[in-house]
Amino acid sequence: MITSLLLVPIIGSFILIPMNENSTESRKKMKQIAITTSLINFIISIFLWVNFDSSSTQYQFVYEFNKLSFFDFNLGVDGISLYFVLLTTFVTPIALISNYANINKNVKYFLISFLLLETLQILTFVALDLLLFYIFFESVLPILFILIIVYGSGKNKTRSALLLFLYTLLGSLPMLLSILNINSVLGSTDFLLISLVDINFDTQKILWLGFFIAFCVKTPLWPLSRWLPLAHSDSPLAGSIILAGTILKLASYGMIRILLTFLPDATNYFSPMVQTIAVISIIYASLATIVQQDTKTLIAYSSIGHMGVVVLGIFSNTIQGIEGAILLGIGHGFVSPALFICVGGVIYDRTGTRIIKYIRGLVLYMPVFTILFFVFILANTGAPLTLNFLGEALSLIGIFRVNPIIAVLGGTGIVLSACYSIFLYNRMSYGTYSPHLKPLKDISRREFVILISLLIPTVLLGIFPNVVLDTLHVSITQLLYNINLTPFPLEINIILLILYHCLFPVLSM
Repeated sequence: MITSLLLVPIIGSFILIPMNENSTESRKKMKQIAITTSLINFIISIFLWVNFDSSSTQYQFVYEFNKLSFFDFNLGVDGISLYFVLLTTFVTPIALISNYANINKNVKYFLISFLLLETLQILTFVALDLLLFYIFFESVLPILFILIIVYGSGKNKTRSALLLFLYTLLGSLPMLLSILNINSVLGSTDFLLISLVDINFDTQKILWLGFFIAFCVKTPLWPLSRWLPLAHSDSPLAGSIILAGTILKLASYGMIRILLTFLPDATNYFSPMVQTIAVISIIYASLATIVQQDTKTLIAYSSIGHMGVVVLGIFSNTIQGIEGAILLGIGHGFVSPALFICVGGVIYDRTGTRIIKYIRGLVLYMPVFTILFFVFILANTGAPLTLNFLGEALSLIGIFRVNPIIAVLGGTGIVLSACYSIFLYNRMSYGTYSPHLKPLKDISRREFVILISLLIPTVLLGIFPNVVLDTLHVSITQLLYNINLTPFPLEINIILLILYHCLFPVLSM
């Protein structure tokens, strides 16, 4: 079944290659083929989920190809990777439909790029070998670079694409060195083999730092987060949807799969540092979000804050925290793309601007859109009955059991999230109608279907979270046997508090 998930987008790409895009009809047909292909893949992933045995701790639907001498091509799914695969197959057709009416040049290569991105992301989540994980983890980078350069908007799109490329490429080099080190010592990079080996503590620390730098850039965490707002602001809408919805989840998945599983002692040792960086990221991103004037940049900074909470949950070493981090990652994969569609699709297509001060009083001409926009704004703040609420609550509960001070500081992100989200909505939706705008049409049927498709799982999974949690319990419980974090001593809490007070005035400038 995994091979079908991987092959369907590739087959769709091969169907598109010989096609011509000279006429409007041919371009429309190509878009329909790409969307149909991605929807078929989503249906296959649903069958994967239905047939998944949540009581098993083993990898399932395993595919093995062991005829290569330098690494084993092993693929499989467990309770942790399952929902990241589902998220990828769900978001891809949303991304393609979102740019259905906007991309009319080089349509073929645009569609092929997203189908290949889907396959590469799924491969990253199902790879059972470190070298395979690295290859697919990095393989999405050239495609994103090309998408921003060719299909992006803005005068600085070349700079934004280069920053994306350089930050993530250079950040991943230490991870490659760590993987090569493991391979030279063990003679293999297979997940199952590494899990059976007791790695020396000093070696763990060095390897851990190599992996963490790569994940820190990709998450992203402060101070390596500069590339993300620029990439979002100059990316096409579909690129922003994929980047926020699934690409950022590659790093959080890597933290769970590699750092917590294979390097537990080093994770214990470095957890105070990670939690401090995550708290600084949350507060820095939230304060930066409040002052933004570009709507896509604002949502991008918001993503940094939410991913900081995900990292806090991951490094809490509690079943509540890790499961909350996964729930928040999934919820963010629904809500953040929806907000990008609202501000970078619906509003931008009608007004031609993303500057907030030029957009006011939308409720007068776009009442349906304003209602949907408000619901997603509430979800972004972590309002009850949404998946984001459960994810943030469980993440903070998990970290509170380990370190109450870090949990309180991380919780300030929820307050600041409410500030900038409601402030954004109020400025754009109400007040005197902007004199810079002509009367605008409300959302089309296509836009309504996209937003409703993202809203339904956000609310349903927020009300019935056990649909996801029941599958996660066994995998996360097994994971917790590998590592035993202890609560911080009082002295470390005091040091972290002093560090926060020293940095806060700098971050708020």
